Amino acid sequence: MHNKHKLLIANRGEIAVRIIQACQDMEIGSVAIYADDDIASLHVKLADEAWALSGQTAQQTYLDINKILDIAHKAQATMIHPGYGFLSERAEFAQAVMDAGLIWVGPSPESIHKLGDKIQARKIAQSVNAPLVHGTEQPLQSAQEAVDFAKQYGLPIAIKAAYGGGGRGLKVAWQLNEVAALYESAVREALAAFGRGECFVEQYLDRPRHLEAQIIADQQGNVVVVGTRDCSLQRRNQKLVEEAPAPFIDEQIHTQLIQSSIAICRAADYVGAGTVEYLLSQDGQLSFLEVNTRLQVEHPVTEQTSGLDLVVEQIRIALGEALSIREMPKPVGHAIEFRINAEDLARGFIPAFGQITRFYPPSGIGIRLDTGVMTGSLVSSHFDSLIAKLIVTGATREIAIQRAKRALAHFEIEGIASVLPFHRAILFDADFVDEFKVHTRWIEQDCRHDFPDHSRSKLNNQPELQRYPIEIDGKLHHIGLPNVLFSLMGTQQLNLNSNDLNTTHSENTVLAPISGVITTWNVQENDQVSQGDTIAIMEAMKMEVPVLAHQTGKIQKLIVINQTIIADTKIAEIH
Repeated sequence: MHNKHKLLIANRGEIAVRIIQACQDMEIGSVAIYADDDIASLHVKLADEAWALSGQTAQQTYLDINKILDIAHKAQATMIHPGYGFLSERAEFAQAVMDAGLIWVGPSPESIHKLGDKIQARKIAQSVNAPLVHGTEQPLQSAQEAVDFAKQYGLPIAIKAAYGGGGRGLKVAWQLNEVAALYESAVREALAAFGRGECFVEQYLDRPRHLEAQIIADQQGNVVVVGTRDCSLQRRNQKLVEEAPAPFIDEQIHTQLIQSSIAICRAADYVGAGTVEYLLSQDGQLSFLEVNTRLQVEHPVTEQTSGLDLVVEQIRIALGEALSIREMPKPVGHAIEFRINAEDLARGFIPAFGQITRFYPPSGIGIRLDTGVMTGSLVSSHFDSLIAKLIVTGATREIAIQRAKRALAHFEIEGIASVLPFHRAILFDADFVDEFKVHTRWIEQDCRHDFPDHSRSKLNNQPELQRYPIEIDGKLHHIGLPNVLFSLMGTQQLNLNSNDLNTTHSENTVLAPISGVITTWNVQENDQVSQGDTIAIMEAMKMEVPVLAHQTGKIQKLIVINQTIIADTKIAEIH
């Protein structure tokens, strides 16, 4: 029986909800943890217990190992599941969990360390003759080394954080004169997101497909590929649409993918769920990319086509049980996942945040929704823009696409910008539907769709009595308060300034392109700037976004750095 166990979820949002559901299916108690902005979140509501992390940023909350272990001790948890992102691929967290006498749901710290360091992972891939492009053996010491590599092997090159993931700390250089600046930017981004700045470089395959193999391995030495996926539709190197099994690949590529991914995992003594990722060039060259030593965001498409609950399987493996399958299951049907992110398409998929005033997802045959939000949820500027996932399954890819058209037409989200218009458009694009010409840079290079500007919705009227979460000694309780209090608390919580939203700006005004924080001004008061110059760097959800001068002139009235501002707020003037 599993019910003597209690599992703490070191994560938030939709993946925390997904893990809570698996716990409920296994009759295991669930413990949620939450940052300040997440106090009223769905994962907090659904867990058996919820404990406060007492902080706002990721650094103060879901990345604080000591806080998490302290709560695990207080809550008398026996297991910790890290989800994806945050601490999920940190060997020191896995070790700390085990040192605290808790069961770690994931691979060993040694495997995480070997495969998480992309240079080590390359060496393992080489040792089993996995397909690979040229790359550096060691982290670079300087930007000049990146320039030298580019001269030797040719452009484009990818500059990658050794401890990166999720597309963060990855820069692609197409011209020699941009290599040095992009190297410095990758190091900065890697330091901000992962606390480690080491980077290496490798040849970059232009316009490749992104393929992956879902691996699951138990402590008894059984290693199985559960299925393949295609995750080619990405923006900023972050996946947006994924499907299983990977369509339109020949038998030879398929065999190469399966055999080399098993060999890599065996060589790293891998245990648990993991994903081996590859790029497939236009001319059919397969190249090992990396191993994600955790559950993937896109795991549901493989669950839908394999019939296996990967989260339950992860927990069973951690408890020492054998895999419930011993060989690769034949995929049944086809599944497509649409990541529902809070992002403004008209501004180039930049993160949006605020309160969701309406969240009305579709239902019906072939529809699965993994969500971390509902109507009334706050989408925080401190965390990732993923709010839900729509997974559509059909007997064939064509049927799945038809069902997806229906589902996405019915999906309503108001109050924040979302990527729903992109998903609706892609389902009518021949590049995706018929010819499968999509690749990892398709959105940036080939997407021909125009997306309307998103207009922010106003906060809707709340009922007479509003229920509020309240913390007492770190435990969550709910109280009902009259509505007048909500209007005061709601506006504070959202950090909105109505003057910012409604002011009409002159042509000299420089507006914030995203909601976030200005981390650096590249100019000083009264400097002369040219149209198109990068005048500042803004950061939101660990992403750097350049602020460009919209006209030529003298820059004035620069706002101070490191304060949170919302999109379209005035940050300077150019005269």
